[in-house]
Parts: sequence; structure tokens; C-alpha cells
Amino acid sequence: MATEQLLDYFNRVLPLDEAESSAVVRAFHERTIKRRQFILQEGDICTHNTFVVEGCFRMYLIDEKGKEHNLQFAIENWWIGDIGSFHTEQPSRLYIVAMEDATILQIRKQDQLDLFENHPKFNRIFRVFTENALVATQRRILQNISSTAEERYLDFLERYPEFFNRISNVQIASFLGVTPEFLSTIRKKLARSSST
Repeated sequence: MATEQLLDYFNRVLPLDEAESSAVVRAFHERTIKRRQFILQEGDICTHNTFVVEGCFRMYLIDEKGKEHNLQFAIENWWIGDIGSFHTEQPSRLYIVAMEDATILQIRKQDQLDLFENHPKFNRIFRVFTENALVATQRRILQNISSTAEERYLDFLERYPEFFNRISNVQIASFLGVTPEFLSTIRKKLARSSST
């Protein structure tokens, strides 16, 4: 059962009692998503917070020139959503699409607020998630302004080794803010230096 995976995830942050576990089962709804299916498109309001049970997603922006910019990938036991649109209820500028067939659990904003109200432990749990996301975002911004493309790529390799069999080089290049050709050059250079 998909909610068992989510309960295990929550329990690793803070152990839940029976009432809290039951509330999770009631609040989250399971969905099966096909590869290339969107769970958010530009102009939509992000109405759900999404936990990935199985599969891989990417969240991206399309600029005025039609170029895609990857902001986030999410695999099993990760969260994905446009947090700005979710909280402000304003239309999103982002897309979230499945890169593989997937199973997700989603919670609506009001159900999440009800969890916070009726089971205060979830305030702490979601605060941890938000703080972790903020730290990751800040780290990425600092990296983008102070690291070379090669350093960003090496950091990505080290931090997210599980992505490399699931995400194409084109998508990784977009996430790192380089062209696929430039990423290919970096990879060849690293391969040469590791073989010497």
C-alpha cells in the first residue's frame, strides 16, 4: 500500500501515533501517472503537495524564447510541487511532468492545513521538509553564482548518483544551466583525467 511508504517516511522524521497515521491515510490520495503525463502545467494553480511513491518527475520553466529550464527532479520518497502557487493560490509558471510511469500520493492544501490543526506534530514534520528545501535552494543559488559548470556537475554526481540511470544528459544539462554539448565536453574531460 502506497501510504505505508509515506508513513515510514514520516516516522523517520517523527514517530506517529495511531490517530496521526489514520489521518495521513485519510488525507492523502493515491494516483497512477503515465510517463509524459503532467501533474501541473503553466497557468494552473498548484492544488496539491505531491509525494513520489514510485517513478521520476521533473519540474521546469519555459522561458520567453521557448527554452526549458529544469528546477527540480523528484524520485521515490521526494516531494514535488510549486510551493509558491500552492500557498498563494496564484497560477503557476511551472510544469511538472512524469519522466517514468509513476505512483504518487497527493494532499490538498485544506487537508494539509487540517493535519496541522488537528495533529500539531505535522507542523514540525513539514517545517523540517521546508527547511531542507530552503537549504537546498540556497545552496544551488550559491553554486550557480560561485562554481564552475564542472564543479556543479561533480557536485550533482556526488549528491544524486541515483539519477544517472534515470535522467538524460539533456535534462541534467538544463538543470546545471549548461548546453548538452558543454556537458558532454565536461564528461569527456573528466573521463580522460580519471583514466590517466
